[in-house]
Amino acid sequence: MAETARRVATHSGGTVRPKVLTSYDPRTGEAVGDYAMMGTGEVTRTVRAARTAEKWWAALGFAGRRRWLLDWKRAIARNSGELVEIICAETGKPEVDAAIEVMLAVENLDWAARHAEQALGRRRLGSTWLTRNQRASVGYLPLGVVGVLGSWNDPVFTPMGSIAYALAAGNAVVFKPSELTSGVGVWLAESWSRLAPNQPVLQVVTGDSTTGAALCRSRLDKVAYAGSEAGAREVIALCAQSMTPVVVEKVGKGAMVVQVDAKLDDAAEAAVFGAMSNAGQSPAGIQRAYVAESVYEPFLEKVVAQARKLRPGGDRRASYGPMILESQVEIVRRQVKDAIARGGRAVVGGLDSIREPYIEPIVLAEVPEDSTAITGEAVGPVLIVNRVATMDEAVERINAADHGLAVAVFTRDVRAVPELADRIRTGVVTVNSSMASAGIPSMPFGGVGEYGRGHAHGEAGLREFSRTLAIAQQRYRAPVNLSTFDRHPRHLRWAKAVFRIRHGR
Repeated sequence: MAETARRVATHSGGTVRPKVLTSYDPRTGEAVGDYAMMGTGEVTRTVRAARTAEKWWAALGFAGRRRWLLDWKRAIARNSGELVEIICAETGKPEVDAAIEVMLAVENLDWAARHAEQALGRRRLGSTWLTRNQRASVGYLPLGVVGVLGSWNDPVFTPMGSIAYALAAGNAVVFKPSELTSGVGVWLAESWSRLAPNQPVLQVVTGDSTTGAALCRSRLDKVAYAGSEAGAREVIALCAQSMTPVVVEKVGKGAMVVQVDAKLDDAAEAAVFGAMSNAGQSPAGIQRAYVAESVYEPFLEKVVAQARKLRPGGDRRASYGPMILESQVEIVRRQVKDAIARGGRAVVGGLDSIREPYIEPIVLAEVPEDSTAITGEAVGPVLIVNRVATMDEAVERINAADHGLAVAVFTRDVRAVPELADRIRTGVVTVNSSMASAGIPSMPFGGVGEYGRGHAHGEAGLREFSRTLAIAQQRYRAPVNLSTFDRHPRHLRWAKAVFRIRHGR
């Protein structure tokens, strides 16, 4: 949760004024906005307002909430140019990347609004021969108020994976954006407020890690967090004090497997895009590629050719923008240095590629698996290409690194993919594409193990922000009633006989 942000506290003439969070453009260092540094009192009042709004929102039902959310979707889409400008200013992303991020976020909002009733509405369940007189059903109800702690790398798409699904499930949401991208959070909350000014179903609180800590302590019904491992542990510890459940998506990137029969041109293009797009700051991207030995050299040559075409910068023609989080530049430097010191080869770029706030493409080959470039959280335009003798070795290496969010598999034998995927400890597998899952709202998105807990997107994302309510209703008096102390001996004998016939043969 804690970030090394570009921020200032404002003071004047010996009189301490309220602290102000200043957002800066990482490309130029220019200030682009000032936002309140909200404290515990302001957070508490915001959550209290959300509690009141949630009652109105839950009472609307699925159809009512769908209408409101689709209206909000249309408002975002009509004014998306404003949002794109703020994303570009606060993250330095090229305009096309920011526009794609907004489009993906809106697609998730649309899907959640349209499919909430199908996923969460009450439905009949089957019963057994012993309980045929019961009508069983299950449905999903809102939790109440959900806190969302946003990330800086995809400040609209990532938090919308929680916001949209929590709202569609009937919850109110208090959104605390990253301190680097406060303007994005404020814009989203204001766009909702213009639709429903008297119903604060979606609110924003701005500030640094102390604001996030106050939100975690405010006895929410659930908290969704996206960010670093250190931040995840901090959020989990804070929420544990009030037994608040947490959904976690940690930063970092996934892996790629390139089999002997893969289309190498496609695989190389996907590997470079997955590793370098958004300056390597996409959590579903590619950190390392494990390549079958017989195609390793031609694959590496194609990767090198692709990577050398790219150029970071702040202009419209740049391939990608700057590092958004200043401290991440030094982390990339340490990881690349460690990889080379342990015997890895820099085949494109190297330590000289790091020119803050930009990092030119870096491709490393034959990096030992114990290097921090593999074991650490990977955020930066760096791709590692390692050879493997077998696909079993590739699976073993992927699982050992325990970055279990997304893995891309490139092969022409797609029938063999399910068996391979079953052995990989990951939440998402894409076949012959990189980061395709981000564009499929119905597809659940979540990691395993240390990488993440819980899900965003899809039916799993809707149920993540719901509570289960099961109901059993007696339709008629059971002809054979065993749920009484006055059980008839004949009934018990009959039940035992049926039981043996059904299960003893």
